[in-house]
Amino acid sequence: MAELATIARPYAEALFKATSEAEQSVLVEQVGALAQIASDPELRTFADNPRVTVEQIYGVITGAAKVALAPAVANFLRTVLDNGRLAALPLMAEMFQTLVHARQGVAEARVFSAYPISDAQVAEIIGPLEKRFGRKLEAKVEVDAGLIGGVRVVVGDEVLDTSVKARLERMKSALLA
Repeated sequence: MAELATIARPYAEALFKATSEAEQSVLVEQVGALAQIASDPELRTFADNPRVTVEQIYGVITGAAKVALAPAVANFLRTVLDNGRLAALPLMAEMFQTLVHARQGVAEARVFSAYPISDAQVAEIIGPLEKRFGRKLEAKVEVDAGLIGGVRVVVGDEVLDTSVKARLERMKSALLA
C-alpha cells in the first residue's frame, strides 16, 4: 500500500496545483468517477493486455465515465495512462479529494453503524462532532453488523467508538484486570 501511495501522491498534488480552487469541487467528482472505473478488475485485465494501446484504454475509460471530462482531468488521465499508473488511480483520486477538502476546511468522517441510519440521524451525529473538530465534516456511512449497536466514527486518525461491541470489550478488560 505504501508503494502505491508513493506513486499516487505526486499525481494528486500535480492535479491539485494545476487547477483553480473554483473548479476543484467539480474535478473531485470527475476524478472519483475515473477511479471507480479504474478499480474494475475487467478493465485492469484489458489494460494489462500488451496488444491494447493507451488510446484504446483512454477511450474505454472515458466512454464508461459517462461524464464530460474537464481538460485538466483529461490530461491527468492521459498522463496516468502514458506512465502505466492505472492501478494507482483510485488512490490518486482519494488523495486529490483529501487535498481539496483540506483547502476548503472540510474533513471526512466515516460513520460505522450496526444498522442503516437515516440522514437525520447522521446530522445528529455530525453536528456535535463538527463543533468538537472545529471544521465541516463530510459523512460517509457504512454498515458494520459486528458493532451490535451504536456507532463508531473515524475522523482522520481519531476514532470515537460508542458501539456496544466496544463497551463489551471495555467491560471484559475491566473484569479481567
